Amino acid sequence: MRKLGCGFLMLICAVAGAWVALVLFGRTLPDAKPQVASSGRLSTTTATTATATSSVVVVPAGALLAVPVAGVARSAISDNWGDPRENGLRLHHGTDIMAPSGTLVTAAAPGAVEKLWNSAAGGTTLYVRSPQRDWTYYYAHLSGYAPGLHEGQVVNTGDPLGYVGDTGNAGAGNFHLHFGLSRTTPDQHWYQGEDVDPYPYLAGKPSSR
Repeated sequence: MRKLGCGFLMLICAVAGAWVALVLFGRTLPDAKPQVASSGRLSTTTATTATATSSVVVVPAGALLAVPVAGVARSAISDNWGDPRENGLRLHHGTDIMAPSGTLVTAAAPGAVEKLWNSAAGGTTLYVRSPQRDWTYYYAHLSGYAPGLHEGQVVNTGDPLGYVGDTGNAGAGNFHLHFGLSRTTPDQHWYQGEDVDPYPYLAGKPSSR
C-alpha cells in the first residue's frame, strides 16, 4: 500500500508540473498597442511569445490622436512622412493635412502650450507638451493663433489653437497644417526630441513607409 501511495503521489506531482510549465511557457502575450491615455501620453510595447519576438504595431480606434483640423476625416489624411523636400536635401518629418485657409486647428491631445514661435521654415507655429512632458505636438504653417492663446496655457483635446495657413516654406496658396510628433524626456526643450511618424496615430492604420 505504501508503494502504491507513493506512486500515486508522484503521478499527481508530474501532472501538476506539466500544467505549470504549460501556463508559464506555452501562452502567447497579447499584441502591443500604442495607447493614448487620458493624459494624452502615447506608449508602445512589443508583442512576444516563448519562441519568437516581434514588433507588431496595432493602433486601435480608442488609442488615436484626435484629427487636429476641423472637418477633416481620418480617411482623408495622406501618409507623407519621409517625402523628399527641397529637391531631396531633406525628408519630411510630419503629416501634412490639407484644408482651406482659415480652417480651425484644434489640439490633437491634451497638454500645455510650451512655445509660440515664428520661423522661416514653419512660419507661425506652436508646440504643445504632454502633461508628463514625454511627447511634443507641433503645429506649423498657421495663419494665426486662436484668440487669447498664450504660452503656459493648458489645453484639452479639441480646444482651438489656430487656423490653417501657408506661412513659412509651405508655398503660397498651399494651405495645410504640418503636424509633428516628437518623443522627449522631461528635461528636454520644446525644439528637442526624437521625431515619430504621426500618421498611424492620426489615420488609424500603419504607415506605408
